[in-house]
Amino acid sequence: MTKIALLSDIHGNTTALEAVLADARQRGVDEYWLLGDILMPGTGRRRILDLLAELPITARVLGNWEDSLWHGVRKELDSTRPSQRYLLRQCQYVLEEISLEEIELLHNQPLQLHRQFGDLTVGISHHLPDKNWGRELIHTGAQEDFDRLVTNPPCDIAVYGHIHQQLLRYGTGGLLRYGTGGQLIVNPGSIGQPFFLDAQLRKDLRAQYMILEFDDKGLVDMDFRRVDYDVAAELQLAKDLKLPYLEVYYESLVNGIHHTHHQEFLRELAQKEGYDRELDAWLKSGND
Repeated sequence: MTKIALLSDIHGNTTALEAVLADARQRGVDEYWLLGDILMPGTGRRRILDLLAELPITARVLGNWEDSLWHGVRKELDSTRPSQRYLLRQCQYVLEEISLEEIELLHNQPLQLHRQFGDLTVGISHHLPDKNWGRELIHTGAQEDFDRLVTNPPCDIAVYGHIHQQLLRYGTGGLLRYGTGGQLIVNPGSIGQPFFLDAQLRKDLRAQYMILEFDDKGLVDMDFRRVDYDVAAELQLAKDLKLPYLEVYYESLVNGIHHTHHQEFLRELAQKEGYDRELDAWLKSGND
């Protein structure tokens, strides 16, 4: 019997990750799969990496925020766009504790992996097998996009992250070519920043992850987990660490509203709080 915890979209939320790992240990998890988007825009830097280093992680894939971090620390993002300036300032914050070599290691991960459990093949990705960003696999996405998870190459179970929502659905992929269809597709949700369109569902922003349990006959159990954590403590930590764009982080944790792509809001906030000055000074400096 093997219990595997699927950890996705931590986004630097230190307190949420600590609560999830405590829950996983209590349930006797044997190993962990890391589905990407580890750091930013939350408090965690060294602490997050230290927590993950203690785990038996047997699979990990590349998230789109690892790409953003890698390009950001090289100052390769478009500094004329408020949303990219927001990312650049987050990268600057990460660099206070994490080295360029460590960021390189975070980035040096595959887009997709496969694991075998008896006759079952499990595909693991952050988003699509060949693309770790975009909106194709949101909960209302087209079936043909979900089928790409289970046919490229074929697998029986696909797990992915990215959309910040727990999900279970089935594929029709391979129905003609392989004579099958009905593959299982699951998403463990987000540890650090759960997201819902529905206002009532958005009232529950507990940390999300899931546990898959396998034995020699196949998949025994799927457990979608939601874990309480101390949001006030995480926000206090953000204040203590002088987390940039604290207002954006507050909105995501308390109200489930994400301003990452709200250009005008980010522009006004950066000017008001002085993030523009801090970022411009860093951009004009060397590559430290």
